[in-house]
Amino acid sequence: MKTLALVVFIAVYAMMLLLPKIRAYVALGAAALFIILGIVPATEAFGEVDWNVLMMLAGTMGTVDLFIRSRMPARLSDKLVGLIPNVKWLIIVLALFAGLVSAFVDNVATVLMLAPIGLAISERLNISPVAPILAIAISSNLQGAATLVGDTTSILLAGHMSLDFMDFFVYNGTLGMFWVVQAGALATIPVMLVLFRKQEGRIESTELTPVTDHIPTVLLVGTVLSLIVASFIPNKPEVTNGVICIIFFLIGLAAELRKKNGRETVIDAVKAIDYTTILLLAGLFLVISGINRMGIIDDISQIIAKLGGGNRFLTYTIIVWASVLFSAFIDNIPYTATMLPVVGGVAAAMGASPDVMCFGLLAGATLGGNLTPVGASANIAAGGILNKAGYTVSTKDFMRMGVPFTLAAVLTGYVLIWVLYA
Repeated sequence: MKTLALVVFIAVYAMMLLLPKIRAYVALGAAALFIILGIVPATEAFGEVDWNVLMMLAGTMGTVDLFIRSRMPARLSDKLVGLIPNVKWLIIVLALFAGLVSAFVDNVATVLMLAPIGLAISERLNISPVAPILAIAISSNLQGAATLVGDTTSILLAGHMSLDFMDFFVYNGTLGMFWVVQAGALATIPVMLVLFRKQEGRIESTELTPVTDHIPTVLLVGTVLSLIVASFIPNKPEVTNGVICIIFFLIGLAAELRKKNGRETVIDAVKAIDYTTILLLAGLFLVISGINRMGIIDDISQIIAKLGGGNRFLTYTIIVWASVLFSAFIDNIPYTATMLPVVGGVAAAMGASPDVMCFGLLAGATLGGNLTPVGASANIAAGGILNKAGYTVSTKDFMRMGVPFTLAAVLTGYVLIWVLYA
């Protein structure tokens, strides 16, 4: 049975790589097979799914969609243009601003919010929009690891390590991942100064985009503040964070229903939730439970521990840079979901704390997507926007920006994580 479970697991990953459009169904199919074979008992299957993670994703995605529709992100971007008329610094600050937004909002949503500003700047100055749009996407990926709600990988890590919102800011009495990511962001500024050194000129500010509704902004801020408050509540139910995110989204839907034609907005907001990712994770939770029950995760952990030769720093290094490499080509969500229990097993096999290994995994898996144009959903979204605008981004063009950006950010995080948590 163990061999069969391993074969199914390998087949699942191969099919997710080769058939990305149906990867959710592949994961669900494998989960169903594990249940049918008895690898995961049917009576325990429901409990193996991390419902807190799934509810957090659904609620946050819905509230963010309402936030985008309110036009508040566009207004904030317009204010940036008014404050920083220099083109080179405007692109850099716009990228950093995109990163800050994506620490609390989905990376793809951040790109969709801010890309129009990059296009408008380029049109006014008659320059290519490739640099500003890619800078927005790459910076968005970087900051996904900064907070609990910044990216699906962060939510997965929080579920695995039982972290709360504030743990990303202060962890066990020391600086949390938020500050590690900010250090990485600062390290990318010299890189962007070199990359955008030829982007000279000034841009005139325009009228501010009118905000159609302030309620979604209040709801998004309320979600974050509630998660912060909840982080101080001892012995709370495991689904607390998920319930918070869902409640604020439902309040937003209720507010929309009171408006004229609000029903259409509600339908669109519900449709905006990425159900494919949610189904993918639900299936993966069961698949991972199955291979864990068969002892496969322990076996993989032992192999990685042996590669590290019992040396914690070498093992940590392998985990970080292998994650960077793998995430450049495969989606970091299934990779992170699979590797978190493996990394925990590696730490256990070495008799060490899993903290430094898990945070290293998060940094490598989140930032590695910036190496290639298909390594992260935000990069794919940026490429689609540029293609629609009539610009083609080659892998070479993307990597010219993505590789130095990634190396600067990962090296900074790699050192700081070891210093802080080892």
